[in-house]
Amino acid sequence: MTASVQMDWKVIAFRLKDEEYALPVQYVRSIEKMQPITRVPGTPQYVKGVINLRGVVTPIIDLRERFGFAPEPYNEQTRIMIAALDDVEVGFIVDAANDVLDLPASSIEPPPEAVGAVEASYVSGVAKIGNRLLILLDLAKVLER
Repeated sequence: MTASVQMDWKVIAFRLKDEEYALPVQYVRSIEKMQPITRVPGTPQYVKGVINLRGVVTPIIDLRERFGFAPEPYNEQTRIMIAALDDVEVGFIVDAANDVLDLPASSIEPPPEAVGAVEASYVSGVAKIGNRLLILLDLAKVLER
């Protein structure tokens, strides 16, 4: 799922801390408001638990904690982004879900050695749109480990 500079991307942009990230729309099923999460014992701290979303039990990961950022209290802007890869559906807690963007191939570059505060192995590329820098996440890498 590494960024391809040969084709345009359609992505959903979201915010963690002061940085903007994005996932390709084909992986995003829905964006939900925060809701009660049932904790599951024995899971890593970044796995907040599960929710029952339209009859499907979905694990929830706090992306802030997954990336090693300090936890922050959830607020009105906090969202759960439901994403799926193969047969795995998971919810990611993000600070805010911003918008859907079309990224021209010319705006997408391979990931640099250091990409903001997130580990480079989670990043498939970066996109420059005007004065915005979007960090394109590799969903498969985020779900590993």
